[in-house]
Amino acid sequence: MAPRAYWKGYLKLSLVSCPIALYPATSEREKVSFNQINKETGHRIRYRKVDAETGEEVPSDQIIKGYEVAKGEYIEITDEELESVALDSTRTIEIDEFVPRDEIDELYSIRPYYIAPDGNVGEDAFVVIRNAIEQMKMVAIGRVVLTSREHVIAIAPRGKGLMGTLLRFPYEVRDAGEYFDDIPNVKLTKDMMDLARHIVETKAGHFKPQEFEDHYEHALKELIEKKAKGEKIEAPKHEPSGKVINLMDALRRSVQAETTRTPARAPAKKGRKKVEGQKEMLLPITGKKAAREEQRKPARSNGRQRKAG
Repeated sequence: MAPRAYWKGYLKLSLVSCPIALYPATSEREKVSFNQINKETGHRIRYRKVDAETGEEVPSDQIIKGYEVAKGEYIEITDEELESVALDSTRTIEIDEFVPRDEIDELYSIRPYYIAPDGNVGEDAFVVIRNAIEQMKMVAIGRVVLTSREHVIAIAPRGKGLMGTLLRFPYEVRDAGEYFDDIPNVKLTKDMMDLARHIVETKAGHFKPQEFEDHYEHALKELIEKKAKGEKIEAPKHEPSGKVINLMDALRRSVQAETTRTPARAPAKKGRKKVEGQKEMLLPITGKKAAREEQRKPARSNGRQRKAG
């Protein structure tokens, strides 16, 4: 079954345009979801729209849009009035400019969409626009209207198609200073940073999203299976963790834990700089080859063999 398009329209670069379709690039359908059930009857709960004052249910044809101008005072906005501010970009994504990819702050990204040609007509124009963006190594910025609201969209090549990412407007992004300004400037010792770097190096790897595992989702499915079989569910007992005396002690314990947990690695060409005062934490790591050779060596006898004779 072909995926259903979330939006259809035209992608336009100056006088070049082509029909396109937007598809959500992500989905949460596979996640476990729950329904609210009446414990007494076993029936699902249905939500109704009721008057906040009278408590009576209001039919759909009696519900209008209102904007609160003062406490408890609203002005009605009709659908016809909303259409008066309809934007030209309702069915067209017009590319306004091209910007370097690294200039787009990830804080502005909302959600991604796949952009593909809608039918065979205009496929040449689609490929021309995609290749132009790719060759320039930049990102196209345009505008699109989804659910009656205008959004800024960043368009970049992805495989044979395009990926469009909705971007937030500046008024939607909070000032980081409100949260970070009160963080004190802490003076750290060299030993602390050396230990911290050692932990980072131990955990260093590459971005492999295919290896991401949703432990909570797996636990939920296991819980549901057990519950369906009538098994008793008991909450696990959490053992209290050991108290950490201070930051330096926490770093030391972390180094020891990671050294024990991480598989042996080949020794680096250049020796790492020794951390003063931390000799007991830099444990020797035997490589796999050395370990195999050590196993092949015959056990030495306590005494020397005497010549026969």
